Amino acid sequence: MKTKSLVFLSLLLICSSVVAQKPQKLSSNAIYEKIQKLNFLGSALYIAAHPDDENTRLIAYLANNMHARTGYLSLTRGDGGQNLIGPEMRELLGVIRTQELLAARRVDGGEQLFTRANDFGYSKHPDETLEIWQKDKVLADVVWAIRTFKPDVIINRFDHRTPGRTHGHHTSSAMLSMEAFDLVNDKSKYSSQLKYTDVWQPKRLFFNTSWWFYGSEEAFEKADKSKMLSVDVGVYYPLKGLSNNELASIASSQHLCQGFGRLSARGSQPEYVEFLKGDFPKDKKDIFSGINTTWNRVEGGGEIGDILYEVEDNFDFVNPSKHLPKLLKAYSLIEDLQDEHWKKIKLKEITQIIEACSGLYIEATANASSVTPNSTVEITVEALNRSSASIELNTIDFLNHKVVEKNLDLAPNKKENFTESFPITTTTYSAPYWLKQPWDLGMYKVNDQKLIGNPESNRPLQIQFDMIIEDQSVSIFKDVVYRYAKGDKGEIYEPFEVLPKVTTQLKNKVVIFSDDKPQTVLVDVRSGAGNVSGEVALQVPNGWKVTPEKAPFTISQKGDKRTVSFSVTPPKNQSEGSIKAVATSEGKTFDKELIEIDYNHIPKQSVLLPSEAKVVRLDIKKNGSSIGYIQGSGDAIPESLRQIGYSVTEILPQDINTQSLAKFDAVVLGIRAYNTQPELQFKQKYLLDYVKNGGNLVVQYNTSRRVDVKAPFELHLSRDRVTDENAKVTLLAKEHSVLNYPNTITEADFNGWVQERGLYFPDKWGQEFTPILSMNDKDETPKQGSLLVAKYGKGNYVYTGLSFFRELPAGVPGAYKLFANLLSVKRE
Repeated sequence: MKTKSLVFLSLLLICSSVVAQKPQKLSSNAIYEKIQKLNFLGSALYIAAHPDDENTRLIAYLANNMHARTGYLSLTRGDGGQNLIGPEMRELLGVIRTQELLAARRVDGGEQLFTRANDFGYSKHPDETLEIWQKDKVLADVVWAIRTFKPDVIINRFDHRTPGRTHGHHTSSAMLSMEAFDLVNDKSKYSSQLKYTDVWQPKRLFFNTSWWFYGSEEAFEKADKSKMLSVDVGVYYPLKGLSNNELASIASSQHLCQGFGRLSARGSQPEYVEFLKGDFPKDKKDIFSGINTTWNRVEGGGEIGDILYEVEDNFDFVNPSKHLPKLLKAYSLIEDLQDEHWKKIKLKEITQIIEACSGLYIEATANASSVTPNSTVEITVEALNRSSASIELNTIDFLNHKVVEKNLDLAPNKKENFTESFPITTTTYSAPYWLKQPWDLGMYKVNDQKLIGNPESNRPLQIQFDMIIEDQSVSIFKDVVYRYAKGDKGEIYEPFEVLPKVTTQLKNKVVIFSDDKPQTVLVDVRSGAGNVSGEVALQVPNGWKVTPEKAPFTISQKGDKRTVSFSVTPPKNQSEGSIKAVATSEGKTFDKELIEIDYNHIPKQSVLLPSEAKVVRLDIKKNGSSIGYIQGSGDAIPESLRQIGYSVTEILPQDINTQSLAKFDAVVLGIRAYNTQPELQFKQKYLLDYVKNGGNLVVQYNTSRRVDVKAPFELHLSRDRVTDENAKVTLLAKEHSVLNYPNTITEADFNGWVQERGLYFPDKWGQEFTPILSMNDKDETPKQGSLLVAKYGKGNYVYTGLSFFRELPAGVPGAYKLFANLLSVKRE
């Protein structure tokens, strides 16, 4: 076999964050790798709980060294994590992490699947996890994923035998996989799924073990490995110019919102999997040992294999188009396969190879990034045959909406451009499908069984190009995209969207009323089309008043905004609820907010959520008015403090000095400040001098790994946390001013907290600190490190692991009162 490495893919992979939205264009090397994968009929499914749980080394090895169809089933979308790159939290963070997983799979060659499980935050035991996830529903989703993906091999990331020793989501993922392995071939289990798929039985189940699960490398060295298989995931790919572990590092570095950017690694590296169920493999170096992964696996596949193995063995890297006759013959035979599962997979793979070998470039771009239902979009098609092959564009099928006859011969290297008008008849908006209905703490609601498990929504407009290539009919499917250029960025691709004609946004997601005086509430009205007019109203809870009842708006340009104002008056007594912005235009109601998420490493995302905000009538007092805020990884607390009347100035670490701090009544460090702002180690003197001279410094949580918060007294961070947001809180220092001034704090102020009490509490501290609170999860010892206060000079040093970064944006009244007290701790 003659191979010539013409194009190294290293640069493409390393720059994947820049071109994440552009269509894939295959070099000869990449085409050859696609042919290798085409000739392997075996599948592996890796199962874990969250984005970034997956072992990209093993996924990359299976997908690129063994050429297996490799999937990663992440039970959740990581909605409960933190965000190191922006303000998005909860469901919006889940959208980002979904796209980061897809970006990682584009690098390591895997595919991505999900269940409907909602990442509700850290869980200490699978019993809690499975209760909140509603075990039968998430188990059904795991069964569905296995039945539809049909893996020969399943690999669990975590150990099902260690409940309570790690994150409850982690252990639950392994427990669910173990149970599903025995259910997927039983027609009586989740039988409603069989309308759309068949039962299936994987051949074997593994656990991806390592020394970490044994506590040390020494313990793992002594462990019984008789049921373990080992592979070297440090293999080198000359066609890529990369080692497998380099590829894996690039893939895992796509998880930027979790701070997973990392150096690449090279060299030999063993990976272990422990056999759990099924047929034990004869060859302990091959997880597919004994499984037929050749074309002979499917009836009628032998002839296909004879053709395609010869193409692989004699691939011409200089002129891939010479293989078109045999590829087209194989395409025709694959169309006749009776095995619908492999037929669908291999038709998609070989179509991509034929398109690349023929040098065919075909693309459909819209003249706008979005349109509204019942409108018309102009679509420009670019078609180019960059080979000597005979290619004809026969028809353009707008999939059940419109068919355009073209019968156009594509002459070699002669570009054809033409434009078609297409009516948008759908009334469905193109937003993440799992966010279209209200969800609960543990599960998203998805009624369409065929959508469950999909990483993202189907694109709103797909075109089928019916081609005739060397007398063989071939259908090529393309999503319509939006393409434009910027002088400082170059060519940019964005998804094409169908969005509402009108969206609204309440500028503040939480509005705090510290007395019964009215406040102005602003609503942005955004037009999704030109020349839009109507009215917007604000719906308020019982006992609240709003004027005017309705406000008119007129917007002439698409994408423009108008801001309308309402005066909202709260009741005299403490109250909380939701206000909703509802617009009407041409007899139709619009009640959604459009959130656009736009980062360089993932495609732009358009999310539609209910346009609403929380309102809280809260009797709150505060001392002082001027707050300095030093951001860490990013949080929304500054805006929350402004809601209750503080003047908040955000300070950059490089601007910290004696003069810059002296003007503030209190200074707050945002979450993970010492983890994410290295310059703080050089500014600690100024922060402590500020306290010594009479200031209040509030330091919020930092992770315990490789960090020194440089407190004035002994302070040791741990991994202690209280995950139950309803856990009982005991007031330890009832007479301390932090619980009495200017607001009286009682245990009732810890009602209504969200997701958790707090995390990364100190477990050791100097006697100068006073522990204020005690709390614990079920069956655990009390944790007293959630809130510590120490006098230092004339001021106060406060360290807290309480999750104010979640509670304040959620409008939790007691959290506001307590935080106001932290800023007001009495000083000399």
